[in-house]
Amino acid sequence: RCPAPTPTAPSALLQVAALERQIFDFLGYQWAPILANFLHIMAVILGIFGTVQYRSKYLMMYAVWLVLWVGWNAFIICFYLEVGRLSQDRDFIMTFNTSLHRSWWMENGPGCLVTPVLNSNLAPEDHHVITVSGCLLDYQYIEVVSSATQIFLALFGFVYACYVSKVFLEEEDSFDFIGGFDSYGYQAPQKTSHLQLQPLYT
Repeated sequence: RCPAPTPTAPSALLQVAALERQIFDFLGYQWAPILANFLHIMAVILGIFGTVQYRSKYLMMYAVWLVLWVGWNAFIICFYLEVGRLSQDRDFIMTFNTSLHRSWWMENGPGCLVTPVLNSNLAPEDHHVITVSGCLLDYQYIEVVSSATQIFLALFGFVYACYVSKVFLEEEDSFDFIGGFDSYGYQAPQKTSHLQLQPLYT
């Protein structure tokens, strides 16, 4: 059996990108992305396991998940760009409508200056109003770039998973054709006697 294609480079990149996304979503209390990121991390681990253990079915499952992952990130892009009827001011899908938290990058983006608005009547109970100014890049676009990167990596991972799965399936087919594992089973050598019977004369 030929050695498995190394999963280190593509899978490690996907894992690092997913963990980075998870950290910033945790900081922003974005519960829907946190759940999706967790499933994605598990899927990447499944893909690595399938590659190392020659399990083409696991790689196929991983490829299917990547299709869903592309769809989810496309939705995030549409949400932050407010495509159609989506609105960040009205829809709190990312927090499952449990809080008013926004993306962590809203207050912590590059160059952002946060100023609290004191004694504001617009603030709901247990909340405060802030103004954010001076950002080099608005948080919406940071989230869009992050999701676009995830889509690019997912497409790369999908092609990789399909290729490796195809290699494994072809290898299994050729291996079965020539006799399977049994033909390579260990057989103990036959013991042969080096003694020859000689006639005995008395």
